Amino acid sequence: MKRFKTIIIDDERLAREEVKRALEKHKEFEIIAEASHVDEAITLIEDLQPDLLFLDIHMPGKSGFDLLEELTNVPDVVFTTAYDQYAVKAFEMNALDYLVKPLRDERFSKTIEKVKEELSNRVKLEPTTLPMHQKIFIKDGEKCHFIPLTDIYFIESLENYARLYFGSDKAMIKRSLNLLAEKLDPKVFFRVNRSQMINIHYIKEIHPNFNNKLQIILTTGEKVEVSSRQSVKFKNWNSL
Repeated sequence: MKRFKTIIIDDERLAREEVKRALEKHKEFEIIAEASHVDEAITLIEDLQPDLLFLDIHMPGKSGFDLLEELTNVPDVVFTTAYDQYAVKAFEMNALDYLVKPLRDERFSKTIEKVKEELSNRVKLEPTTLPMHQKIFIKDGEKCHFIPLTDIYFIESLENYARLYFGSDKAMIKRSLNLLAEKLDPKVFFRVNRSQMINIHYIKEIHPNFNNKLQIILTTGEKVEVSSRQSVKFKNWNSL
């Protein structure tokens, strides 16, 4: 039986115990750690690489949203909180589910079934690469996004930040393009030049440009100039 590594994060011990008791009936979930604040949780997540977080939103100091913003590899999340005004924001970020404390058995069971179905359908890539089902969390001003990698079609560098384009939106993330290039699947995300990267699934047209360079037009309308070096690499990569 596949077991999903789970971390419970809540500043209240009784709330953590409530989640642990509720999970006792669901042996597919292995509780590998618990944390009472964000900094502790970040260390545990980076070291243990869980599949799932039960994450409280409102905690002293840093919130659950703040925690997600600091992670490069964001596990799937079920939010738990006593404040139901966060529900809309949680679902806007494509969290697997949202639970209001105190937990109700019937509601919790429905959440678990949804989580099991989602996690069971996942296929892991090599551990150094983020799987394409992965979501990236971005807190951009007052807006929060939980973006599936498959939705990101264009990334551009802004010094130690990167701007991600997805759907009809764009947002800044506190990650350099070099770091993202190390984490993203190289079979999908191609570095076209020093400051830009594209998702090849969004390529519409490829045109030769001057000096043996290529110009790529995305399905979203962007025109991207490929550097000389990367044009050669792209041609060899695609046997053009």
